[in-house]
Amino acid sequence: MALVARAKQGDTAAFEQLVRQYERQIFRVAQHITQNREDAEDIAQEAFLKAYGKLDQFQGNSKFSTWLVRIAVNESLMRLRKRKTSRTVSMDEDVQTEDGAIPRDFAEWRPNPEQLYGKNELGEILRKTIQGLPPGFRTVFTLRDVENLSTEETAEALGLSVPAVKSRLLRARLQLRERLSRYFHQTSGGSKS
Repeated sequence: MALVARAKQGDTAAFEQLVRQYERQIFRVAQHITQNREDAEDIAQEAFLKAYGKLDQFQGNSKFSTWLVRIAVNESLMRLRKRKTSRTVSMDEDVQTEDGAIPRDFAEWRPNPEQLYGKNELGEILRKTIQGLPPGFRTVFTLRDVENLSTEETAEALGLSVPAVKSRLLRARLQLRERLSRYFHQTSGGSKS
C-alpha cells in the first residue's frame, strides 16, 4: 500500500491514482444501492472527497478498498434516507392507478425465445431482479457476490457481524432464486402446447 502511504503524506498524484484504481468499484456499489446513475456519480465523488479529507484516519487495519466501500455505502444510505418521496417497491406489488390496482408489468424484460439465453438479456433480468431485493439484502449481495468482497470485508464495510452478513446473503440468494425461477417458469410455461 505504498500509494496510500504516499497519499497520506500529501502526495496528490498518489491519491489521484487511488481514485482511478477504485472509482469504478465505488460507482458500482453506489449505483447498486441507490439504483440511480446520477446519484451514484455524486456519491462516488463525495466518497473520494471524504476519503481524502479523512486519510489520516485510515489506520490500515483493513484494505483501503474496504474502507472506501464503507464510506460509499454510508453516503449511499444517507442519500436513500434523504430521498423521502421514493421507496423500494416489491415486484409482486400491484401498481395503483386511477382505475384501481393493476399487476406490475415486466413484459419489457422478457426476451423473445431466440434471445432468452443471450448474455445481455440474462444480465438485464438478473439486474432487475437484484433491484427488487430489499435494500439490506441487495447491499450485502452486491458487495459479496457482485463486487467479490470477502464475508469479513463486507461485514466491516457495512458495520455488521459476519453471521449477520451470512444470514442476509443467504436470504438474498434464496429470494433471487425464487424470483428468477418464477420468472423463467412463467416465460417457459406460456410456450408449452
